[in-house]
Amino acid sequence: MGTNSSRMTVATHTLTWMAHVCPRRPDGIVTSDQIADSVNTNPVVIRRTLGHLRDAGLVESRRGVGAGWRLTRDPQTITLKDVYLAVEPEPLLALHAATPNQKCPIGTGIPPVLRDTYDRAEESMKRELATVTIADVLRDTLTSPS
Repeated sequence: MGTNSSRMTVATHTLTWMAHVCPRRPDGIVTSDQIADSVNTNPVVIRRTLGHLRDAGLVESRRGVGAGWRLTRDPQTITLKDVYLAVEPEPLLALHAATPNQKCPIGTGIPPVLRDTYDRAEESMKRELATVTIADVLRDTLTSPS
């Protein structure tokens, strides 16, 4: 069985927390330790996540005095699809790594059928994620009953 990735959740939490906290700071900078405290994970996990988000152009880092991270885009313009594409390198659903028995009619025919179905499912998910922004997540998080 494959593993269940929480990269998307950690990245969304990170960006949502940043969208809430960064505007309250004169320089808009936060540290990975501060973010890790909210996510309740190791700062190394947050730094790895921030690296992917930086590569996607969603955050930037500052070195030296006042080092840390800040958003590069308005939270209204960052969709969950952007986050997903930044942190999930593998398809949501994947075929088995081993080639099925090519002498079996199911083994021969099932990979393209499943690949097409999985591709359509992933595209549907991406369309849905594109309708929700980090600003939406922040608003709904702050107004939802705990």
